[in-house]
Amino acid sequence: MSNDNPSIDEDLPEQLRIRREKRAALIAAGSEPYPVSVPRTKSLHEVREQHTGLAIDVATGITESLTGRIIFKRDTGKLCFATLREGDGTEIQAMLSLDKVGQDSIDSWKSNIDLGDIVSVTGEIITSKRGELSVLAASWQLASKSLRPLPNDHKPMSEETRVRMRYVDLIVRPEARANARLRPTVMKSLRNTFAQADFIEVETPMLQVMHGGATARPFKSFSNAYDMDLYLRIAPELFLKRCVVGGIERVFEINRNFRNEGADSSHSPEFAMIESYQAYGDWRSIAHLTRTLVQEAAMAVSGSHVVTHHDGRQADLGGQWPEISLYEAISQGVGQSVTALTSISELKTIATKLGIKTDPKWVTGKLAEEIFEHVALDQLIAPTFVMGFPLDTSPLVRAHRELPGVAEKWDLYVDGFELATGYSELIDPVIQRERLIEQSSLGAKGDLEAMQVDEDFLRAMEYGMPPMGGMGMGVDRLLMALTGLGIRETILFPLVKPEID
Repeated sequence: MSNDNPSIDEDLPEQLRIRREKRAALIAAGSEPYPVSVPRTKSLHEVREQHTGLAIDVATGITESLTGRIIFKRDTGKLCFATLREGDGTEIQAMLSLDKVGQDSIDSWKSNIDLGDIVSVTGEIITSKRGELSVLAASWQLASKSLRPLPNDHKPMSEETRVRMRYVDLIVRPEARANARLRPTVMKSLRNTFAQADFIEVETPMLQVMHGGATARPFKSFSNAYDMDLYLRIAPELFLKRCVVGGIERVFEINRNFRNEGADSSHSPEFAMIESYQAYGDWRSIAHLTRTLVQEAAMAVSGSHVVTHHDGRQADLGGQWPEISLYEAISQGVGQSVTALTSISELKTIATKLGIKTDPKWVTGKLAEEIFEHVALDQLIAPTFVMGFPLDTSPLVRAHRELPGVAEKWDLYVDGFELATGYSELIDPVIQRERLIEQSSLGAKGDLEAMQVDEDFLRAMEYGMPPMGGMGMGVDRLLMALTGLGIRETILFPLVKPEID
């Protein structure tokens, strides 16, 4: 192992330079600051569980080797104290006394060990005179020398720093550790709910020859092996529907999607999503499934349908959720009747009055959706199904059985953001071809979100696709609904721009 380059050290801030000097001193003394292994007989959590309720000032006679990161350290003449913390946040006190470890060992501890270092301490499990569960060291070993100091408790990290350096966030902030462990709990709940309803989980391609399944701008790539353009998927829909054609009548996928669009408190270019399709269902049956998924997830993380957000606010996700009509909500919001047959010129007039900036490439339904979000979004705090979206923005959805120009599509809103969307799926391959050709023409006119004509998908439909309901729900957004956090806090490592030197 080579020593650090002195010219590099001279340019470092003092705290970083001092720690590198300690590393070098350890190596010079024949001590390994990054050993391949250290003694460890139990986790701190196991020790705490085993010795719950010990009286004050008790020696158990049990020796353990424990590991943890030092997050507190106090050195006195003949006695040193430290708090060790392991990954799940469990802590235990380490005590080093001169008579137990010897002068050289305690001197090395005082001079070479810093906050943030990871150590192994071997000794008897005791309780201190204050009743603190502790390990009274007979020996100790450095497991990993930290070359950077941990953030100061009196100066918390900013959100940007927490996102950029999540590894430090996980070390110092209990909420970050809890959030990281919340996701697998939710994932397990989702899979359990699907299993109870006889759904089969599958995996579909992330790299696709053409993008489809949603109206969104894709990320583009290139395959050297196949010498052709490829797209990162924006949705797994078209492959999951192929599964239903093939007889997997209840199917779902928990997947990563990529959309080359804006990023804000509820949007990320890379995000986790769950999509499911149920043969012989429709938008009503899939709404029931979605409500069950959300409520069971709430029960898994909080033991109740009422969840407590990070700021202390409680949100009730239980019971039956109200339904509102999208066009009725628009009509109430703008003070005049608006339907799916309202002309685009009239909608543009309404948008202008509301101060909405419009895009000339928008179709009529897109403009209606923008007006809806402008007038109704802040009212959709409790879970609400918004029913009946424009047909021209729903190219894969069945037309409403009664309302012209409307698709059998709902969006589920919670806390003012869209959590999930559901449909009665279009299964007529002739109409589907017409819709995709129309989408392709929009793409030719410059609409970067328009779908392409997927001939293989249409061929699959021509073999006969049963009636079905379909649903897509953002997993990161589900965590937002359960915690009240923004999307960058529910994603462990969200995409961030590189730091500028």
